Amino acid sequence: MIDFKTILAPDRGQPARALHLVDAAGHDDWLRQQPPRHRAALIAQRFKPTPGAFAILPGDAAEAWSAVLGVKDAGVLTPWCLARAAEMLPEGSYRLDGREPAEAMLGWALAHYRFDRYRKEEASGVRTLLTGEPQRIEPVLREALATMRVRDLVNTGAGDLGPAELEAEVVDVGAAHGARLTVTKGVDLERGYPMIHTVGAAATAQRAPRLIELDWGRDDDPRVAIIGKGVCFDTGGLDLKPSAAMRLMKKDMGGAAHALALAELVMAARLPVRLHLLIPAVENAVSGAAFRPGDVLRTRKGLTVENTNTDAEGRLILCDALTRAVEGKPGMILDYATLTGAARVALGPDLPPLFANDEALAADLLAAGERVEDALWRMPLWDGYDEMLKSDVADMVNAAEGAFAGAITAALFLRRFVPADVPWAHLDVFAWRPATRPGRPKGGDAVGLRAAWAMLKSRYGE
Repeated sequence: MIDFKTILAPDRGQPARALHLVDAAGHDDWLRQQPPRHRAALIAQRFKPTPGAFAILPGDAAEAWSAVLGVKDAGVLTPWCLARAAEMLPEGSYRLDGREPAEAMLGWALAHYRFDRYRKEEASGVRTLLTGEPQRIEPVLREALATMRVRDLVNTGAGDLGPAELEAEVVDVGAAHGARLTVTKGVDLERGYPMIHTVGAAATAQRAPRLIELDWGRDDDPRVAIIGKGVCFDTGGLDLKPSAAMRLMKKDMGGAAHALALAELVMAARLPVRLHLLIPAVENAVSGAAFRPGDVLRTRKGLTVENTNTDAEGRLILCDALTRAVEGKPGMILDYATLTGAARVALGPDLPPLFANDEALAADLLAAGERVEDALWRMPLWDGYDEMLKSDVADMVNAAEGAFAGAITAALFLRRFVPADVPWAHLDVFAWRPATRPGRPKGGDAVGLRAAWAMLKSRYGE
């Protein structure tokens, strides 16, 4: 097990190997300044100044070598520009030549991530990056560990992470920061949160549905509600998914993982807010107790919903959680959900759509995402599509007919449970990386997490 506190360390002049950054524009000038042995080594290693490339430069003694790293722009550090080097270099201490590495420390830390719950890998040791700004180490490590929490939870098989296990994760995080925990299940859930109860009713008693809540902070601080969709496995219900679509449904609690990680960041930094975390945790299973297409369901808010698709269950559990959050009179609501395949078709796996009913909140989230390179893309709450949720027998349907505007109609469904005067943002996240990139292995991943965290810090200060 790697001690992640040793990945970043204060630079006190201790021995360390130098890391040189080179881009295509400055490569020739830099190369002319190198001694012959460096030029020979670069030729032997076929080094090209492309992002992610690196080569070893010999020193005066066998252990006195340094490394050169190819980057897109040597004048601009990014969160991921050192990640490839952190994955490939031997263990030891490293120092960025002539500059501070602050903007690149996150990727350096996340390059050490391994998911080893089911398969043990040989430890590769720690590559420590030195910085002359030690005050920046702890905030970066908090963000890295929050990202790793999302990855671990999403990567865990559903057989090991049901609603009860997800509750245990929330309990551990809450206890570490003195938060107050409330869990509603059983008869109380059936009476108070009928949608959460209905969606989870087909699961076994050991995987019974529940609403998990954490409350933290001072009463007189601004109230912020964070909600995460916690469908620990999604068969699609009676509208059963095909096997190919069910393969990754262990990740359908990715919204809950994001919400818990963001809440942990808020509490660890002691952000001056009154935090309300809500995670509706269910398994959308198939049994005689499963809800059916055509059923008319009643929400906590009192609105009725004609169920047109049991595989559109995430919005059902979220609507009860949103109603509960609104009852606390928050100044802001953020929700994360792996909600629609339509969002992936529109924007792919890396770019989460952002829906918001408040222009200032949307602008702040977009600006924060750009600032920390955790991009979001705003999508419209298009009023013209609201009629697609019309039902002949109830107040609305949960899923519109046809394949058009699926992400938008899902967001419009959620909007009906948030008063217009409560700033609300909905992030439809994929929570999965289909291909490996430096510092970001294939598997569960956090997207839109750092953007929201940067926005909260900007608004409320640490």
